[in-house]
Amino acid sequence: MPSDKIIVAPSLLAANFACIKGGVDAAEKAGAEWLHFDVMDGTFVPNITFGPQFVSDVRPLTKLFFDVHLMIYKPENYVDDFARAGANSITVHIESTVHVMRVLELIKDFDIKTGITLVPSTPVEAVRDVLSLIDMVLVMTVNPGFGGQRLIDTCLDKIVELKEIREKKNYTYLIEADGGINRETYPRVLDAGADVLVMGSAFFNSQSQASDVREIQSYRRKR
Repeated sequence: MPSDKIIVAPSLLAANFACIKGGVDAAEKAGAEWLHFDVMDGTFVPNITFGPQFVSDVRPLTKLFFDVHLMIYKPENYVDDFARAGANSITVHIESTVHVMRVLELIKDFDIKTGITLVPSTPVEAVRDVLSLIDMVLVMTVNPGFGGQRLIDTCLDKIVELKEIREKKNYTYLIEADGGINRETYPRVLDAGADVLVMGSAFFNSQSQASDVREIQSYRRKR
């Protein structure tokens, strides 16, 4: 089962693209262990970000864990490219492909971590049948596409439900939360049961990145 360790994953979507190395260095210096890559195709979500070449270019800059979140239709067409680019985990949306189990098996073939995610309007029930197959489930706590949004409080109920399922079934997946997470909202997200917090603008706009990360990592859950 996941431990009480809390993982902070700064999202490079909020970094300065003209100085990505600076963003990577900031994450390392702050004590983060993961980097989050929000990959958007302009169709599944209303924004376009970057592709596997970006991941490949960043890979030599750090040994941090690369958490790649594919917000794209037909992710099965791109798993190979992102895995070879240096992803340590690939997360796909339940809404993005018909044969999601096949996609998860494809990710496993590359011996990297597999993840499933759902947008705020999708219930946990939609991913229940694949929870035994994954290493992580990502709960979007905003509607994906843009950074800087406010956390949708009702999404925390999904985190609670996923934690209860994990305990009942003795599953081992991590619960990740992404969207609107900052120094004001993170306690509620962690108390709900999240293990991994994706932070974008709240991290890269902060003047106290290291202390923010330490504060979150040392948080004692109330549940």
